[in-house]
Amino acid sequence: MTDDHARHTDPVPAARSRSGGDLHASHAPRGSLASLTVGAAGIVFGGIGTSPLYALDQLFLGHGGVPLTTDNVLGGISLVIWALTIIVALKYAVLVLRADNDGEGGLFALYGLLHTYRNRGIMLFLWALMLGAGLLFGDGIITPAISMLSALEGLGVAAPTLAEIVIPATLALLTALFLLQKQGTSGIGRVFGPILIGWFIVIATLGVLQIRHQPQIMAAFNPAYGARFLLHAGTYEGLVVLGALMLVVAGGEALYADMGHFGARPIRLGWFGLVYPALLLNYLGQGAYLLGGAPVAGGNLFYSLVPAVLLLPMVALATVAAIIASQSLISGAFSLASQATALGLFPRLRIRHTHDVHAGQIYLPFINWSLYSGCMLLVVSFGSSSALASAYGLAVSGVMAITSFAMIPVARLCWRWTWLTSTLVWGSFTAVTGSFLLASSLKVLDGGFVPLSIGIVVFLVMVTWRWGRKATFAAYSAKPTMTVAELVQLHRESKFFMERTAVLMAPKPLRRKTDRTPALLQMLWDRYGVLPRNLIFVEVIHRKVPFIHENRYSVVVFDGHRDRGSILSVELSFGFMEDPNVEKALEGMARHREIDLPTDRRQWIVHVSHEHLLQSRGLGLIGRVRLRLFLFLRLVSQPAYFAYGLGDEVQLSAEVVPVRLH
Repeated sequence: MTDDHARHTDPVPAARSRSGGDLHASHAPRGSLASLTVGAAGIVFGGIGTSPLYALDQLFLGHGGVPLTTDNVLGGISLVIWALTIIVALKYAVLVLRADNDGEGGLFALYGLLHTYRNRGIMLFLWALMLGAGLLFGDGIITPAISMLSALEGLGVAAPTLAEIVIPATLALLTALFLLQKQGTSGIGRVFGPILIGWFIVIATLGVLQIRHQPQIMAAFNPAYGARFLLHAGTYEGLVVLGALMLVVAGGEALYADMGHFGARPIRLGWFGLVYPALLLNYLGQGAYLLGGAPVAGGNLFYSLVPAVLLLPMVALATVAAIIASQSLISGAFSLASQATALGLFPRLRIRHTHDVHAGQIYLPFINWSLYSGCMLLVVSFGSSSALASAYGLAVSGVMAITSFAMIPVARLCWRWTWLTSTLVWGSFTAVTGSFLLASSLKVLDGGFVPLSIGIVVFLVMVTWRWGRKATFAAYSAKPTMTVAELVQLHRESKFFMERTAVLMAPKPLRRKTDRTPALLQMLWDRYGVLPRNLIFVEVIHRKVPFIHENRYSVVVFDGHRDRGSILSVELSFGFMEDPNVEKALEGMARHREIDLPTDRRQWIVHVSHEHLLQSRGLGLIGRVRLRLFLFLRLVSQPAYFAYGLGDEVQLSAEVVPVRLH
């Protein structure tokens, strides 16, 4: 395997001389429906569950503030109810959760589903999903900052003198949170669910208490109030209102992104059985409070619902809920980066597994400290959740609009809907979320440039890395080398051999004797003039599916003799949710006598190549800039052999191969 071009292919089974069983344990969520639902409450709904802390402040009291008349309050709350219903309940919980890729969800699951049809005019959808992934990284920076700030701002409501410590306390808690990431979260993760369930019960109770005093707020379920509210607001003011409303559904995309951890059924049960009713009741309660005409303490509507004696305990509970929401976003960013790497869209960053059993619990130092730096900068720069809300909505609305857009071909190609039905249904959702995106774009200069800039930068990184790997693969493969037949002839005629079994990483499969061997082998033969007695070519393929259940490996024997040794080729396949440990896979094959390889890894020697990239003379300005960015990305990327677990016990030989890109 060369350093920069492990193959990323579609899940099309190839002809095999020998095939192995499924080496991957079942990835289906484990546990009862009740336990999975409780777990989902703690992980999936943290972001949207803390939105009541700040969302309506932006609608009624912030930049989009409207006069607090009865019709305006009913209209605003009606829009909140139907935004939650249409975008989260109907779009995500009912429909999008059907778009699972082997049980996994999220933007890269959609990318894997659509990549199979990339030759059918859907590259625009794939590029959109890559941009959406970039926006999610922006979301991962903003959510911890705004959640923590909005929770701790309750201190200023409880005691105005405590307002001065909100920012220092936020910075301290964020620092502690990011420091703990390298320790793993499996221990505290078990208590997330019960705490968030308690949070939803409390905010629902606060809402019910207010609704009892102003029951007329229930009229907000009539969508006519929301429609009249928008019509009377005017075009610009209506967009401002929609931008504020985006905060209500922020975090709804996690229902789909976390589907692989819990399954669609527990997420739906948690949403419709607890979270959705609790959010509706709390938002109705906040609207009822406004109808009552009581003053909004400290400009914070949520904490105005809390009795004075319970303010400090409520701040503590809200802070814990914000920490849980932040933790979910940070872990999601780790998973997103890992999936992008496995799909060939991102440099190989150092990954550390924080759990001995659960492979999905990982820690990426580069992502962790990048998020931390961004969060700290946002807290200091914006200073309040109200100011930071301007930057928040654009990332969320962008991701939701892109998801709706990508679902058009998914419904047509994967669900076999007609183009008319797909376009009508998902085109309508795209129009709705697109209007939220348009509204949020009004706040670009007020802070929306933050997630937009992050999204564009990450998108450019993905596009450049994808191009560079393909260009390197093409240039490396074009180098003149011997065929497998010529290698076999040399092997049979050799009188002297290197006795240690050699594993040579190859960039493409070797299945026929007419296939050409890797340039690395030609270099070793030209240099030493001696072949190993036993030579194994290994190619690693990353397929656009989460997991490989069968035909993980294939073996082709080109030459075999008890005294003279053997030459064979092994193709190993991994999904983008799996840990591609090549050493472990080869050791398992050797233990089961699938290949002629000593089970003791110290008796192997693995040969890999590291390309020294040279610029072609005919490369234009854009090509030169793109090449320089790719060279920079290679500096932060781990070598392929490191990512594949090679070099711990196995003797490793890395050869520098000059490659000229065109």
